[in-house]
Amino acid sequence: MAFVSIEWLGRWCEVPADLNATQLAKDLVRVGLEEETIHSSGVTGPLVCGEVVRMTPETASNGKTVNYCRVNVGEFNDVPGEGKEPSDVASRSIICGAHNFKVGDHVVVSLPGAVLPGDFKIATRKTYGHISDGMICSARELGLGEDHSGIIVLEDYLGERGIEVPPVGSDLLPVLGLNKELLEINITPDRGYCFSMRGVGREYSHSTGAKFTDWGLAANLAEGKAPAANDDGFKVEIEDDAPIRGRVGCDRFVARVVRGFDPGAKTPDWMVARLESAGMRSISLPVDVTNYVMLDLGQPMHAYDLDKVEGPIVVRRAKTGEEHTTLDNVERILDAEDLLITDCHGERGARVLGIAGVMGGADTEMTAGSSNVLLEAAHFDAVSVARSARRHKLPTEASKRFERGTDPELPPVAAQYAAELLVEYGGGTIDAGVTDVNHTAPMPVVTMGYGEPSGLVGVDYSVERCEELLRAIGCEVARDDATETFTVNPPSWRPDLVGPAHLIEEIARLDGFDKIPSLVPVGPGAEGLPENLRSRREVSETLAQAGLTEVMTYPFLGEEHDRQGFPLDDPRRETVKLANPLADDAPALRTSVLDTLLDTASRNVSRGNERVAIFEVDQVSLAHGVEPAPIPGVEDRPSEEEMKALRAGVPRQPWHVAAVLAGNAFEAAPGEPARAWDYADAIGLALRVAASQGLAVRPEAVDTPSAANAAKPGASVAPFHPGRVAQIRVGAESGGKVLGHAGELNPKVCEAFGLPLRTCAFEIDLDAIEKARLKEAFQLRPVSTFPVAKEDLAFVVDADVSALKVQNAIAKAAGATLEDVRLFDTFAGDQLGEGKKSLAFALRLRAADHTLEAKEIKEIRGRIIAKVEKTCRATLRA
Repeated sequence: MAFVSIEWLGRWCEVPADLNATQLAKDLVRVGLEEETIHSSGVTGPLVCGEVVRMTPETASNGKTVNYCRVNVGEFNDVPGEGKEPSDVASRSIICGAHNFKVGDHVVVSLPGAVLPGDFKIATRKTYGHISDGMICSARELGLGEDHSGIIVLEDYLGERGIEVPPVGSDLLPVLGLNKELLEINITPDRGYCFSMRGVGREYSHSTGAKFTDWGLAANLAEGKAPAANDDGFKVEIEDDAPIRGRVGCDRFVARVVRGFDPGAKTPDWMVARLESAGMRSISLPVDVTNYVMLDLGQPMHAYDLDKVEGPIVVRRAKTGEEHTTLDNVERILDAEDLLITDCHGERGARVLGIAGVMGGADTEMTAGSSNVLLEAAHFDAVSVARSARRHKLPTEASKRFERGTDPELPPVAAQYAAELLVEYGGGTIDAGVTDVNHTAPMPVVTMGYGEPSGLVGVDYSVERCEELLRAIGCEVARDDATETFTVNPPSWRPDLVGPAHLIEEIARLDGFDKIPSLVPVGPGAEGLPENLRSRREVSETLAQAGLTEVMTYPFLGEEHDRQGFPLDDPRRETVKLANPLADDAPALRTSVLDTLLDTASRNVSRGNERVAIFEVDQVSLAHGVEPAPIPGVEDRPSEEEMKALRAGVPRQPWHVAAVLAGNAFEAAPGEPARAWDYADAIGLALRVAASQGLAVRPEAVDTPSAANAAKPGASVAPFHPGRVAQIRVGAESGGKVLGHAGELNPKVCEAFGLPLRTCAFEIDLDAIEKARLKEAFQLRPVSTFPVAKEDLAFVVDADVSALKVQNAIAKAAGATLEDVRLFDTFAGDQLGEGKKSLAFALRLRAADHTLEAKEIKEIRGRIIAKVEKTCRATLRA
């Protein structure tokens, strides 16, 4: 965070007389400096100048002596004889406990209605037997300082600041600076130069066009340039045998000496006010000057007591285990990466004066008797300072700036400015010797194409506009029309500008982020998606609309196949083993979505979820029939034969959809009992999945494997109940593709997974649906306008024959004239015989182009009866 004072900003820019913090925040946010908050003094009026016309000491019952005062406050006075207390002069009565003033003094009076810091409201009240119609204020009560021993006497307070006492009754808020607001802004890590008024002033100029004077340039010093280095300066040596990331810890060190200044000299009030506005307290003139220069220019500085330093200064890395006591009186164990400022007290570089860029030491700090000062202004490596600050938990104002990158051209300007301020307000002389150890490298040159800004931002920037904006931030720009490129030298105060993207960001920022069109990204429509992705989305939407919840599970497999009852020769047991599994108990990839979905359903049931209806759309890994290829070495590119073998060894990974249904499909309601999920629901959902893809499928009963085919791989229907499962088939009766299974889970599987009995599920191969679906356009069958013929047929079949098998036989025999077939009754009884049951179906027959005649209906009925009797061992029930 950084604080911006409008008064201080006026040193760098021409600001409007009526500029307030709210407008300043709007101006700065346009160039990316975001408002954090606006601080006020906490004082609201009326706060006026008053003259003490009478004061009478009185001793209260508690033994405390107070002054009963009559204070002239001009137009705010009570009328004589008509006020809250009689008086022979126009004035107000105020009780005051301070004694550092006398009759005739001018004081600060807060009248009823005023509010002081801490939300302290002033009101008329009776105290010590008198009416107190306001309050005479101290500095602390107004937030102007810590002095609470007495009230402010304006002759003294304003006189020290060269300000005349205003007329009685005058508003003191502007006189005391209590009407000023302070803007706090948020500084991003790449904008470290804005931790100074120099940086904020430049950005305000970019935003508003206000004239900007860069006092950080040597050309703007009093002499028009910084003094050149000479041999008479304080000797400084830099040695860094272990640079971090190859960057020397200190590449510039400037030192200046000021002798004979007055140790008792006070810091000027304007400087104290500016320091306080930035959240710093005044300490002493030398320290205040270095802090002020840091806040003003952005160059951290340090002041040493010259008489305590034994030259030369040596900048070096610490020795492991070396100790140092910093200014906060904490003894710190140093690390070999710490960069140190040392002197030659005893031996060369033996005494540590401070951790470079972080904090100085106690041995050479300025004291009340110091009259000779050594000023340091250096440029330290950002990484080195950042690591030291974090290692020692010392986030200082200096480290905050160094770790974001400071201006390597600023140290000589800052040192000269600090020395001049010290002499101006503390006397003394500046030594002619100038130390400037300079090993800085020039800023890297950046090349950027003419069209890159427009291409990246999406705004049409002209070449001239790009050049104008880059020059505005201090860059040197050369154009090459032949190659259509800019060659850009970034300014020294912008170490963040190291590539074209950074320059483009500056162009966009200064031209105005508001000019960049706000376009909501538009995802591809359904027509723009790949066919397989669109299909998977349609399947998910279909099941979600049916009331199921989509989940995502990890595809890793443990002992799930054993719990699902897979035979040992089931091809689904052949899995892809992971070389480095996330968990030792799940070392393989699933071959079925139900492998992991059943665990998720089990977890939901165990957590008290009484209704579970979940589905997942994802890939499975089928290793059956795949021979893994040897992994080639990395020394050469694999040959075409090796690549072919690798591709052949990759398991198939088709997309499947599976669902698990447990508990009640519908809860009980008045007049309607609860209904549990059953196998018909699972089959119906599987059919809806196929229908969503425009595929006509049919459910078929799965015959119990015979002794002849039981040993064949794939004969098992696990984890489903063998008598309550349907296979979903597409295509002709012979050779049609089985897409998957739907029905009720085996009771042993329910028990193994902790699921309720009669839990249902389905799993469908989506890739198989994709292959079976017609790719070319097809004609929908028109709706027939001819009458429907209704027929009811009841068949007696063996008890183990499923209704689905009979229904499929009816559909095949009836052909295209069958519009609908529905099972509407089942019956079993002694009159049918043992092991028999009756299944009754309702048929709707309709031709597309004519009305069915009785002869045609009779023929269709005969075909149906013959087909069912043959395939289902059935007889027509009379």
